[in-house]
Amino acid sequence: MQLQEKIDKLNELIKESKSIVFFGGAGVSTESGIPDFRSKDGLYNMKYKYPPETILSHSFFMSNPKEFYIFYKDKMNSLKYNPNITHNKLYELEKQGKLKSIVTQNIDGLHQKAGSTNVLELHGSVLRNYCMKCNKFYDANYVFNSKDIIPKCECGGIIKPDVVLYEEPLDNNTYEQAIKDISSCDMLIIGGTSLSVYPASYLVRYFRGKHLILINRDQTSMDNIADLVINANLGEVFSKIV
Repeated sequence: MQLQEKIDKLNELIKESKSIVFFGGAGVSTESGIPDFRSKDGLYNMKYKYPPETILSHSFFMSNPKEFYIFYKDKMNSLKYNPNITHNKLYELEKQGKLKSIVTQNIDGLHQKAGSTNVLELHGSVLRNYCMKCNKFYDANYVFNSKDIIPKCECGGIIKPDVVLYEEPLDNNTYEQAIKDISSCDMLIIGGTSLSVYPASYLVRYFRGKHLILINRDQTSMDNIADLVINANLGEVFSKIV
């Protein structure tokens, strides 16, 4: 099938479906200008004093919060970015009662900025930050705009972003809800993810519905089990979703 034929088919399946879950990765937000991690232009292929996967680990944050925050403030600030066509179309599907939930690996908060309300953030969010000493909440503006490199609470404690760093477990309640939603929907659309990050990628195995759709620029390890595979940018596809 040609690309347009595949998009037409996707529109047909969306029209038939009553309970859709969208499972998304970094490719959802790259068209807003946010860099991904694993592509040739991604964060993991940029040169820093330390490898990004080291910087974004729990042990590094605890032992070297200054270097962590230099990188974090430079590369993880999503406040200056806006939702793109994919975020907006997903919000429209939610308003129509078609989209049950969004399960995302992203931490940028752009789904909520577009208006979506049922967003399960597997890896947390830059929008939420807590003092490690007293647990007081701080928003992203406070953290990214703090004069000190390491943002501090009024009690003197270090503020930590509510994002899942390497060596940290996923939030169990969020993961359990994602399993529940994916296992009970009739259509699962996977978009903008290589499905290479465990345990998030394992969620796909809980799908028991009618139609599994994979939209990604590159091939994935699960293309062979999908009902429809569209190798294209998400924006190109979602701009034609009716």
